[in-house]
Amino acid sequence: MNTVLSRANSLFAFSLSVMAALTFGCFVTTAFKDRRVPVDIHVSKVMLKNVDDFTGPRERSDLGFLTFDLSSDLQPIFDWNVKQLFLYLSAEYATKSNSLNQVVLWDKIVLRGENTKLNLREMKSKYFFFDDGNGLRANKNITLTLSWNVVPNAGILPLVAGSGQVSLPFPEAYETTKSY
Repeated sequence: MNTVLSRANSLFAFSLSVMAALTFGCFVTTAFKDRRVPVDIHVSKVMLKNVDDFTGPRERSDLGFLTFDLSSDLQPIFDWNVKQLFLYLSAEYATKSNSLNQVVLWDKIVLRGENTKLNLREMKSKYFFFDDGNGLRANKNITLTLSWNVVPNAGILPLVAGSGQVSLPFPEAYETTKSY
């Protein structure tokens, strides 16, 4: 005869198998959904300074400051399998020393049930826009892109870039700091 413990073990193993199959079925229903939405990014102010870089050799590095507007409707991304979105605005550019530089300038977490319509005006960078040298000055092709990670209830974490980006030139001269 089977003991109570072996029957409980069989029931538990069967229950786990059924839950795993249901979770996989839930994942498959939204795995191939296109999660891109249009994004409108507008940069209103660009400023560039040359400052001391205390993280490496005692050289001066470029530090950029941006003021931007961001608007998008993220509602089509949310379905029953999305818990939250991790949004981030990144800058991509090339310099003489590096063919690809990527810097995250701003981020935000949008939870299910929150306002999914972004209409942000006159936002400033949340993180420093440092270059490891002087690659920002007179750089004519710095591209800003809003991307997001979709955090699902079940399944993989897709990384999606919004359809809409902006390329902007940086100034050729540094801003001078005022001393009082």
